[in-house]
Amino acid sequence: MDPLSDVFSLLRVERVVAARLEVRGAWAMRFTGLRHIKFAGVLEGSFWLWVEDGTPPLRLETGDFYLLTRGQPYCTGSDPTLDTVDGRAVLADCVGADGVVRYGDVGERISASGGRFVFDNDASDLLSRLLPPVVHVPAASESAASLRAVLELLRLESRTEKPGAPVAAASLANMVLVQILRAHLASDVPAPGWLGALADPKIGAALGLMHADIARQWRVDDLASAVAMSRTAFAERFKSLVGVPPLKYLTDWRMAVAGFALRTSDKRLSAVAESVGYGSDVAFSAAFKRAVGRSPGRSRSNRSV
Repeated sequence: MDPLSDVFSLLRVERVVAARLEVRGAWAMRFTGLRHIKFAGVLEGSFWLWVEDGTPPLRLETGDFYLLTRGQPYCTGSDPTLDTVDGRAVLADCVGADGVVRYGDVGERISASGGRFVFDNDASDLLSRLLPPVVHVPAASESAASLRAVLELLRLESRTEKPGAPVAAASLANMVLVQILRAHLASDVPAPGWLGALADPKIGAALGLMHADIARQWRVDDLASAVAMSRTAFAERFKSLVGVPPLKYLTDWRMAVAGFALRTSDKRLSAVAESVGYGSDVAFSAAFKRAVGRSPGRSRSNRSV
């Protein structure tokens, strides 16, 4: 699998919370941070999105989509200079029998549909570190039309009590994530971090090699040679794009794969260690505890299958 598919294969959506919001007039809402990935699409009108890190507000137009990957507090509104109200309180107090949240009754209508994905494993932490904090997909993107259809279906599936609805919603959630990230990769906007590195011919190829053979005892020299770069230039470019040195990235990915195996399978510890490139249980256990903060045995005992 390619690195993006590889990462998504470790993600398990625990639940999906989705809603449709319709607002009128002047408004601004603040949403507190939670450990999840937030997504939304603008169905009608336009509004602003901003996070509390000093980044300039982002103007969202009809047909645009966005992804917030790090669970940070954020605000949306018709005017970034307005005082904000508690967005979660609005969602709870203003929801109608049809599941649509309506706020304000005078002025031009603005409509958006979105929600959040909650994952049940540590791979979501890895994903949030790899992705840029905000991903914006303009309406002109080729993926925007299909995203609108999937988003509405996701909203319906996440609030229905029909058999299989949670499974359907989880599958749609992954589809939304993949489509948004694909669109961002295909755009002319440079993607920071790991996502942008995937699009880089040299570093993307090196990432593909590591993901394709995770157990190999890779050296920086091997990777640099494989993508026709000098060791120094490769190491500097990799860290500049991905944010960590090549072998640190490889170790982090190995631990994510190992953690998934420990939680979801009955493989012996030695087999898990060997599958991610460690020749002994002792060496693997030490590396796992150093990277994850707990022993492999504790990860297995706490698993939820």
